[in-house]
Amino acid sequence: MSVSATEAELSDDERAGLELVRETGGIHQSDFWKELDVSSRKGSRIVESLVEKGLVDREETVYDGHNTYYIMPTARDLDFTLLMAGDMLSPFIGEEEVDPNSDAFSQWIMNLAYEE
Repeated sequence: MSVSATEAELSDDERAGLELVRETGGIHQSDFWKELDVSSRKGSRIVESLVEKGLVDREETVYDGHNTYYIMPTARDLDFTLLMAGDMLSPFIGEEEVDPNSDAFSQWIMNLAYEE
């Protein structure tokens, strides 16, 4: 089943939970259920359902001195096409400073400009 088909079958609570995770880029489960204004038990069930459907990832962590989970969007939710110009990755990816007069930057801008 495709991701969009899976998302179409979500309950209102699951949809709100998925939207919250995507908007925040990741959230601790202890904050997740508070933000959704549901019980911790219901929040846990929502997260478990989203994990089972492959829409979010969850990893154990310690937050404010308590064991909890960190919930984040799955990698497939990330749109890397925004970093591409043709088949070239943005020169802004990386730790070095980009020289706006460099050939790599100019070529990337030209590819971006001539995309359909």
